[in-house]
Amino acid sequence: MKIRSVLLTYILFISIFSSAQNIYTGAEQMDKLIPLLKGKSVGLVVNHSSLIGSTGTHLLDTLLSQNIKVKKIFAPEHGFRGTADAGEHISNGKDKKSGLPIISLYGKNKKPTSTQLKDIDILLFDIQDVGARFFTYISTMHYVVEACAKNDKPLIITDRPNPCDYVDGPVRKDFLKSFVSLDPIPLLHGCTIGELANMINEEGWLGSGLKARITVIPIIGWKHSEPYSPTIKPSPNLPNETAVAFYPSLCPFEGTAISVGRGTKYPFQVIGSPDVKVYTYSFTPRSMNGFDKNPLYKDRKCFGNNLRNINPPKGLSLQYIISYYKEYKKNGKGNSFFTRPKWFDTLMGDSLVRKMIIDGADERQIEASWEGDLNRYKEIRNKYLLY
Repeated sequence: MKIRSVLLTYILFISIFSSAQNIYTGAEQMDKLIPLLKGKSVGLVVNHSSLIGSTGTHLLDTLLSQNIKVKKIFAPEHGFRGTADAGEHISNGKDKKSGLPIISLYGKNKKPTSTQLKDIDILLFDIQDVGARFFTYISTMHYVVEACAKNDKPLIITDRPNPCDYVDGPVRKDFLKSFVSLDPIPLLHGCTIGELANMINEEGWLGSGLKARITVIPIIGWKHSEPYSPTIKPSPNLPNETAVAFYPSLCPFEGTAISVGRGTKYPFQVIGSPDVKVYTYSFTPRSMNGFDKNPLYKDRKCFGNNLRNINPPKGLSLQYIISYYKEYKKNGKGNSFFTRPKWFDTLMGDSLVRKMIIDGADERQIEASWEGDLNRYKEIRNKYLLY
């Protein structure tokens, strides 16, 4: 069958069986993607979220069925299949279905090397982001853009909607730069991954005057401020849209004595600890494959809040962190609340937030501390909006 006929059949399939949202990601637009890849040796930066169509076919399998010469797979945190715990070492390997080599971009090697790119003509990045600065897929994307710039390899970004599409929180300070805070963007950056890639590339954040050749295949049927729910959990501990919505506000708890529900079926939807028993709801973290094998307070009963039936914040909310700190302080345990203060600051991107919480500032006062930086970021962001 000729390529044109195959593409028309595929497009018809997508149009009939696409989600009720009528949103088509960049990866679903084969009529635009195939001509860019045909006859080239391709490297894919993908994971378990790189699915297309209502049947959930992986982008890799679709490209191979179209006789695209995929040479290797590069995988971010959680691995190619998305089953590894947060922070767990990811090793190189081989995809059992296709036999292709898988190169980990999480661990010592966070960016494709010149050797790994030597036999590649073009790279394609297709991963579902959630809109939070500390979600490490965007750090992987930064390093992929950098590697493409250094090795003169073109990069395609097949864009996907942002499910936490807000611009909020502190802009990362330079002294807190890390893999979870790689670029000077707010905690909620309000960009799609394609927009963010262009921003990183054009704003000089790659350093040394580097600039990559980026092609973004835009989303069809979505624009900023419209809701979007990923069809597959973006990472092991973000199993549904409620967890995704609470994630930006609850993740900084990872630098405190409070569990965010890792080791339960409701991560980032329940919070609590065994130390302060003010709240009546309880849960017990367990070792759970596919979620977390070694959660905080494993096998210990935690008392706290069940957030599953509460409307998530529209943006970043500090109310939970502030209220739990107050409870710890009321119980004489204020000094033991920030168990990893440097990690809390790194996740927030600004050490002032923690200091203001300790000093008794309310949420509005803390928000005012980052307002100027946030407004300057919004001016930068406006230059790169595609939707």
